[in-house]
Amino acid sequence: MHIPRPQNLYALFASTRSLPGIGSRIGAIMDKRIGPHLIDLLRHLPVSLIDRRASPRLADITESMTASFEVVVTAANIPPPRTSRPARITVETDDGSIQLIYFHARADYLKQILPVGERRLISGRIELFQGQIQMPHPDYVLAPDKRDQMPDIEPVYPLSAGLKARLLRKAIEASCHKVPILDEWISKELIARFSWPDFRTALVSVHHPQHPDELSPHSPARARLAYDELLANQIALRLLRRRSDDQTQGRAIQSSGTLKTSLINNLSFPLTMAQRRVMDEISTDMQSPVRMLRLLQGDVGAGKTVVALGAMLDACEAGYQSALLVPTEVLAKQHHASLNKMLAPLGLTAELLTGGMRSAERQEILSRLATAETQIIVGTHALLSEDVEFASLGLAVVDEQHRFGVRQRLVLGQKGGGCDVLVMTATPIPRTLAMTAYGDLTVSILDEKPANRLEITTALVSQDRVDDIIGRLKTALDAGQRAYWICPLVEETETSDVTTAEDRHRLLSTILPQANPSLAHGQMKPAEREEAMASFASGTSQLLVATTVIEVGVDVPEASIIIIEHAERFGLAQLHQLRGRVGRGDIASSCILLYRGPLTQTAEARLKIMRQTNDGFIIAEEDLRQRGPGEVLGQRQSGMPEFVLADLNEHADLLASAQHQADQIMSDNPDLAGEQGQHIRTLLSLFERDVAVQFLGSG
Repeated sequence: MHIPRPQNLYALFASTRSLPGIGSRIGAIMDKRIGPHLIDLLRHLPVSLIDRRASPRLADITESMTASFEVVVTAANIPPPRTSRPARITVETDDGSIQLIYFHARADYLKQILPVGERRLISGRIELFQGQIQMPHPDYVLAPDKRDQMPDIEPVYPLSAGLKARLLRKAIEASCHKVPILDEWISKELIARFSWPDFRTALVSVHHPQHPDELSPHSPARARLAYDELLANQIALRLLRRRSDDQTQGRAIQSSGTLKTSLINNLSFPLTMAQRRVMDEISTDMQSPVRMLRLLQGDVGAGKTVVALGAMLDACEAGYQSALLVPTEVLAKQHHASLNKMLAPLGLTAELLTGGMRSAERQEILSRLATAETQIIVGTHALLSEDVEFASLGLAVVDEQHRFGVRQRLVLGQKGGGCDVLVMTATPIPRTLAMTAYGDLTVSILDEKPANRLEITTALVSQDRVDDIIGRLKTALDAGQRAYWICPLVEETETSDVTTAEDRHRLLSTILPQANPSLAHGQMKPAEREEAMASFASGTSQLLVATTVIEVGVDVPEASIIIIEHAERFGLAQLHQLRGRVGRGDIASSCILLYRGPLTQTAEARLKIMRQTNDGFIIAEEDLRQRGPGEVLGQRQSGMPEFVLADLNEHADLLASAQHQADQIMSDNPDLAGEQGQHIRTLLSLFERDVAVQFLGSG
């Protein structure tokens, strides 16, 4: 293999579309789910291994094992198109028969790859059904002379809807050939103590594991990459804090609190003691000449929006503008409507800025911002555009912080010449981790729910009883209730037989036509998705079938039931977020966690804690305690998106070492000059590119 030299570092930032098989459609999915550059692909690590070397006698086969066989195709039972029955292809080994099961496969495709009478090499997961050995959707079907196209051992990567496993593996393998040899940034003592490989060796080897032990976060290659990420993060946090301190000492936003008091007096509910405490903390911060950088943590339904609006009104009263940045257009519109409902009695109005606006409308809004005619604005990433200028931005509020990234929160702050920044998250973060992940922020916690919030009843139900659940759902919908049905996938993948959102929507539309089920998922056009959600919010549709696109930001108080299919596939934090879509009104609500057994010990523990408590902070702590090798939650699920390669639960000792080295580097070489500085700049370019570009002028 040709190994690029350091000057070819830029190759790691080539577009994923430069790789074989990655066109505009797949590239767009990768951009959204993994990242736009080769280095993003290379940080997308395998979560398990498939060992295809087993070729047992059929009598020795066990459920769910992966096996490979050379077979003869003896029969093909392929149903007509657009029927629910799967295709069944019978193949013979030396000691018996296996049925290959295909759902929604084209007849011409099956006849081409599995012609009756021909020998084939097959490999896949085994299922036992009524005494018959089955292999649903084999991973490989090859002519015997193509044996070299099937690896003995291959990594398994997390997949998003629209990404095929084989294509992703091929793209990552091509990216491995682009990794250069780089000068070392970790101290020799640390390298020797842990017997770590160099960066290139580590990054390539994590994609070629040969044993399950190599998937452990403590394996030398993974631990080394985790340390790289932690070290870069700690240096970035120090640079951010230094820039913030250097940029401005902040401004004292003095107000009498009259508008905030009017807001509170006009609310239809009393504030909790936690809300009042946090409002006081924020007011004290804003009145100080030191710039506010504060994180507001609050569980689902804890009332963060009212607290943030109180801070905005303090800024407004003092003559400053406020901006609320949210991750999606749906959430932006909901926040805009919610704020204006609370502002109406005060005679004030918030404006809205999104990327989907017409040019003329956008220009009018920008003009009002520039002249201070607009005092409060809600917006998506559109607020970060260069042409958005404020007359006097005093407070920037960033909602669902983990959807943006730790650096983006300062972009709005810079627009205000160093305005106060309040970031909010509805994903409770364990207290032991909050100061590490958000080391440059002061933390406020809303640990109390409003008195009028009803508890949500949670039940665990086997997938085998899905017909019973549909029957009970019909009864509830006939009584006028509204419900969510959540699926983990949009469409069928080559390796999964999980019920998809589209399939479930078709089935429920047939069984429950009176509920007018709507469908929402991330691959739909935004306008179509918003139309589906609007239909559900208005009651035109009583049932919303969706993926986790509704995890955050869908607020329908009339919805009282949520059914989460294949709940064992979700992380604790994400299950908690999804459950928080119900119980938002005055109706007793329920959450049904449908699971497919047998459950792993960890998956069973996750589901049980969901049944036992609605407290997000307890769930967050349990999430941290439970997570282990092989079952690390996805970043959006865990609520700790700062780290892709590092797991704070597993790498606490490495974090301490990274903090120590970062302190030493910034003390000895604060300008990152000379040879050592160049090595650190390279590290930041790889793991904290926003900081490298913003603060160090990296290209």
